[in-house]
Amino acid sequence: MAKYFITQKISISSDCIEEYFIRASGPGGQNVNKVSSAVELRFDIASSGLPELVITRLQEIAASRINNKGILVIQAQRFRDQPLNRQDAMERLVALIRSATFIPKKRKPTKATYASKKRRLEGKNKRALVKSGRRRPDF
Repeated sequence: MAKYFITQKISISSDCIEEYFIRASGPGGQNVNKVSSAVELRFDIASSGLPELVITRLQEIAASRINNKGILVIQAQRFRDQPLNRQDAMERLVALIRSATFIPKKRKPTKATYASKKRRLEGKNKRALVKSGRRRPDF
């Protein structure tokens, strides 16, 4: 049972990770039809032991990669070598979970300053004058 460290306090065990080896799509000649070098990594979020806050953020970030059973699926087929694809899939999983540990700052709504409103209106007026100068003169 290997442990993968996400942060100093958060780690995941290999028990909640399953790896399936599949044939990669794309170029590769006849070799692509014989060798299963691509990796499909499945991570069970519910039994991972991650904090609840991290789980909810992970579900927001990777919503399209999570199936209806709550399992996060990552496919890695960047390399033609199976061990490299396994490593790539694990690195992507760790990076995804690590990004879920960061809580984004709330945006404080601000108002436009008086000077910026004035500059915007002056710019619009200037542009209107340029366009009105292109019109056919009225006689």
